[in-house]
Amino acid sequence: MDSLNKHDPYADALPPIEKYQAMYNEARNIRGISLWQDAWRRLRRDWVSMTALSFLVLLALAAIFTPLFPLQSPREQDLANRLALPPEFHSKTKQANAEGEKETVPVSLHLQDLEGEEFDRRVGELWTDPTGFDLLLLNTRLVIFGDYCLPSLCGTDLLGRDLLSRLFYGARVSLIVGLVATLVSLIIGVSYGAIAGYSGGMVDDLMMRIVDIMYSVPFIFLVLFLITILSEDEVKKWLESYGISRIVILYIVIGAVYWLTMARVVRGQIISLKNEQFVDAAKTVGASGLRIVFLHLVPNVMSIVIVYLTLTIPAVMLFEAFLSFLGLGVEAPAVSWGVLSEEGLRVITPVKIYWWLVVFPALALASTLYSLNFLGDGLRDALDPRMKNR
Repeated sequence: MDSLNKHDPYADALPPIEKYQAMYNEARNIRGISLWQDAWRRLRRDWVSMTALSFLVLLALAAIFTPLFPLQSPREQDLANRLALPPEFHSKTKQANAEGEKETVPVSLHLQDLEGEEFDRRVGELWTDPTGFDLLLLNTRLVIFGDYCLPSLCGTDLLGRDLLSRLFYGARVSLIVGLVATLVSLIIGVSYGAIAGYSGGMVDDLMMRIVDIMYSVPFIFLVLFLITILSEDEVKKWLESYGISRIVILYIVIGAVYWLTMARVVRGQIISLKNEQFVDAAKTVGASGLRIVFLHLVPNVMSIVIVYLTLTIPAVMLFEAFLSFLGLGVEAPAVSWGVLSEEGLRVITPVKIYWWLVVFPALALASTLYSLNFLGDGLRDALDPRMKNR
């Protein structure tokens, strides 16, 4: 220190090493929060969004574990005894006994006493192509509840099928259609818009003119045309030979035409970010264009993408319901909320209105769409830094 004092007149003003250590310890104990942590903290204060999120989580879990619940079969028909019954709270049905007389008996799966091929045949009658996971849940259900079934709390349809179980199994298809088709549009739209916005110049102009041309084509007619062509017998058999069913085609077709708005939104955000300093720093260290786009720019627009995602899923689910209403959506014996709504509207007549066939599918669809929209609004506010102090 003496030699330092001789050569540096400001050495006395330097703080001792203890002060540096104290400053370092203080800085190390200060923990910042990321954008996502701050957004989650603000989202939790919005009770409407949290209620919507809780409902959607419970709905998703119910759809996944539907075979575990003591529901009746969504396929089994009983035209003689259970035709268009209103909601009831007793698990009973009428069946003919050995003498041919009608007697009231509990609704049952009649599975516990079956084994081997008889069990497999009965399961095939009650459910449509159950997967290995479904069979595991069904066996667990038999261990817990046996053959017991809940009563028809939502009534039965015109073929004597339980509407409550069809609503649960329909939730699976409707949610999967919404999620998968939206993810397809997300992958295409984000990739396309990000590349166009970062490239700029002639590449950007050409790519966006393609988007403009596709926007000029009537969206509904395009989807109807594609689904009609792909549903032709020869094309359908060729696709089925590769394991591609009509519902998979529905996922891909809807997602492949829903990416246009996503591409425009992402392109605008990328253009506003591509001249920032962190992009220049990535270029300086030799990062390629694709690496900059997908590892540096796209993560910075994910907040907007997630909000748009929550608003796209309801639109896709409504469109699936519309296609099912026209007979071009989910094929029987599979069921979705759109199919159930179409069946309900078909039986509305001036003579008699089977209100339960309309109210319950519409209520399930409407509550899910409302929840997705409320969650989207909450995420928009939570992820917007300008709303931080409001």
